[in-house]
Amino acid sequence: MTAAADHDLILTRLIDVPRDKLYRCWTEPQLITQWFTPPPWITVSAEVDLRPGGASVVVMRGPDGTEVPNRGVYLEVVPNEKLVFTDAYTEAWVPSAKPFMTGILTFEDVGGKTLYTARVRHWTAEDREAHEKMGFHEGWGIATDQIAALAATL
Repeated sequence: MTAAADHDLILTRLIDVPRDKLYRCWTEPQLITQWFTPPPWITVSAEVDLRPGGASVVVMRGPDGTEVPNRGVYLEVVPNEKLVFTDAYTEAWVPSAKPFMTGILTFEDVGGKTLYTARVRHWTAEDREAHEKMGFHEGWGIATDQIAALAATL
């Protein structure tokens, strides 16, 4: 078995908002569009069927107008505690053309603050390296700053 370090990228932050607010930002389409994409990209739409097997589609638009849909399926949904999703499926249990990652988000209560962990598990070490080179740490870091700021206003 391959070590998780070969396939995982992890971002962890202690965020000064209750976990239910961060969870809402990840699960309510009107909130997702406000924080999901680091500038100069924007999120133009989000669709969420929040249940195991339910599909999600988040569409990002680049500065040149190119739109990139991110399709996936939820594998596990534990309100205010955990979300697991993957791009291995595009809807129901229809396989995607090229699985890339599974996201495992946890929201742990720490005295009214949230220990937020985003673990992104890739199918191969090469996919992990490609995601890291695409700017995982910077991009997910900016998105985490944005979600924290939005959650603080809820």
